Amino acid sequence: MSAFHKLFGFDPTKNNVRTEILAGLTTFLTMAYILAVNPGIFSALPGMPAGSVFTATALAAIVGTLVMALYAKKPFALAPGMGLNAFFVFTVCLTMGHSWQFALTAVLLEGIIFIILTLTKVRTWLINAIPGTLKKAIGAGIGLFIAFIGMQNAGIIVNNDATLVSLGDLTHGKALLGMIGLFITAGLVMAKVRGGILWGILITAALGLVIKDPATGAAITTLPKAVVSMPDSISPIFCKFEWSQILSWDMLAVVFTFLFIDMFDTMGTIIGVHQGAGLIQKGSDEIPGVEKMFLADAIATVAGACFGTSTTTTYVESTAGVGEGGRTGLTAFSTAVCFALALFLSPIFLAIPGAATAPALIIVGVMMMGPVKTIHWDDYCRAIPAFLTIILMPLAYSISDGILIGVISYVICHAVAGKFKDISITMWILAALFICKYIFI
Repeated sequence: MSAFHKLFGFDPTKNNVRTEILAGLTTFLTMAYILAVNPGIFSALPGMPAGSVFTATALAAIVGTLVMALYAKKPFALAPGMGLNAFFVFTVCLTMGHSWQFALTAVLLEGIIFIILTLTKVRTWLINAIPGTLKKAIGAGIGLFIAFIGMQNAGIIVNNDATLVSLGDLTHGKALLGMIGLFITAGLVMAKVRGGILWGILITAALGLVIKDPATGAAITTLPKAVVSMPDSISPIFCKFEWSQILSWDMLAVVFTFLFIDMFDTMGTIIGVHQGAGLIQKGSDEIPGVEKMFLADAIATVAGACFGTSTTTTYVESTAGVGEGGRTGLTAFSTAVCFALALFLSPIFLAIPGAATAPALIIVGVMMMGPVKTIHWDDYCRAIPAFLTIILMPLAYSISDGILIGVISYVICHAVAGKFKDISITMWILAALFICKYIFI
């Protein structure tokens, strides 16, 4: 037990080994969907094999969660973040036209900067400089963007030359499978089934064995040739960085967006889980060990970039494990062990079609909409920037444009209204930089 205390902060008078291990398993079940979703999202990029991305995803989760367990000694798990992976693929690569090597370099730089900001505590200053309204709007906008991608992957939303987008044929193929899976997953989540999103993916994938693609006549899901196999090599994507554009405006914008999303996503998760579990003392806003948790998150991002995947961040699904009684690093360690075992189950996760992971993206999008209810919609100085931030992410197909326009509009709206005291110097500087980005680039 003394070894457990040194390694994980485990106190035998307060904590129980069995409870901590079960809590870690619970956290894994609620977030293991990323092992199926992440390779599916990155499959849109040539040169990033699904098997390699799967291995990189698992390795990033293992390293990040182990650092959280052994250094921060907290019951939180980490993995490549939803929204951040979408920004990597669909905005930086497919919309802005950059290579995935460029995007990986941005992730690496973001992680390094995050480490510096955490060690110097500049992070706190930056977080306080961004208005709460925009913080809430960014999370909601990313939720809509993720859900939109899910609907596209399932063929629920399709291209239309006259109206840009329209509803797909929900009576056939992957759109039908996606809709069925959505309601199955929704039912499991509403019933608070442990690992409901993961079970929803697996059940939907199983239904794909009998639902056929009308274009090919073949089943949407193909059975894997094996269940267990050695992990695919990450050599095609390991440390594939591109240094030629590190001083460009695009790199600055991309790094800032990665940093911004990661910073507030991690902060929100840590605060929310601590509050929900009653781990913050009454009358105090301080969270013990918060800097160590942020540093673990930053180190995980650097490791994930080296492995070849998008920003690794603390998962809100850690709430499930904390809810089961997990309180120490032993919970996180148990989750890391589960990810290590999952490394050898890649054939199962890689056989899951996009239509089966689409419901997970939609449900995660729903979960991210919560902060919208606390935005002051009757105050147009705050409501307009928040609305533009939220709506532009899916419509412009760009998380970064949503954030940039949100910051610019916040400064302009408050300046026009004469509310200069509500505009921080940092916001003035950011707005000026972002306006220059649109004018000169």
